[in-house]
Amino acid sequence: MTFEPEEMGQSKADLADTLKMLRKRAGITQTRLARLCNMSQTKISNIEGGKLTPTLVDVELILRALDAPPELVSRVAALARNANSEWQDVWNQRRTGLEKKQNELAWFEQSSTEFRYFLLSMITGLLATPEYVRASLAHIPGDHSKAIAKKLERQAVLYDTSKSFTFILTEQAVRWPFLPSAAMAMQVDRLASISLLPNVHLGVIPLEGHMSVGPLNTFTVYDTRIVTVETQTGAMVFRDHRDVSAYLDEFAVYEGLALFGDQCRGRLFEWAERFRS
Repeated sequence: MTFEPEEMGQSKADLADTLKMLRKRAGITQTRLARLCNMSQTKISNIEGGKLTPTLVDVELILRALDAPPELVSRVAALARNANSEWQDVWNQRRTGLEKKQNELAWFEQSSTEFRYFLLSMITGLLATPEYVRASLAHIPGDHSKAIAKKLERQAVLYDTSKSFTFILTEQAVRWPFLPSAAMAMQVDRLASISLLPNVHLGVIPLEGHMSVGPLNTFTVYDTRIVTVETQTGAMVFRDHRDVSAYLDEFAVYEGLALFGDQCRGRLFEWAERFRS
């Protein structure tokens, strides 16, 4: 199935309208449908009102309870798939203000307890020095002082021991010379320092040996419910359990290739010294 960005915004409303229409066509009340699906009436009402995006499992239960005609099942399933995916383009983010994106990320961090970051080509904001954060936004015209401040403020979440973080960085992500050498050495030192936090599991994948997999994107998994996948022009947000499971499996592969603990810090020290020399 292909995803058209303009369709993703419409699919949530289309799905809500379609499910409501099917229920009315079947001649049953929300209360009756809720009982058949083992859901609350409030949940059914919120789904039909577009306030709550149902999972694919929710939709399958509803379609089965409504005895939906076969010709509609595939269409509704496609709507549900799109409704559980979201496209966030960089142009809209810049137009509405980059600090809005930072607020959204802060909400993800506040509402989640387990985080998995796979960093293919750059260092994420939670791990970045102020110099690295400023450089990451320098190519975008305008005053980004609020976004920079929010990025740095978000780093406090790393010290919340009720949350756990696993960061896996490729050697390219660590060593890409995004800053002058002295500043890059400080950035790599910060990675080593953060790796000592009790709730942070930080690993690196050296570019050596044989690796039978080839990563395509940077991605983050929040608990086991949401995945964000970054591209050059935006990010995809997936909530469908099949997508989340696929990225969890991929993450596990990279975790098996990574160096952690003293081995990781040894490599980081070596790379920092190369920048200093």
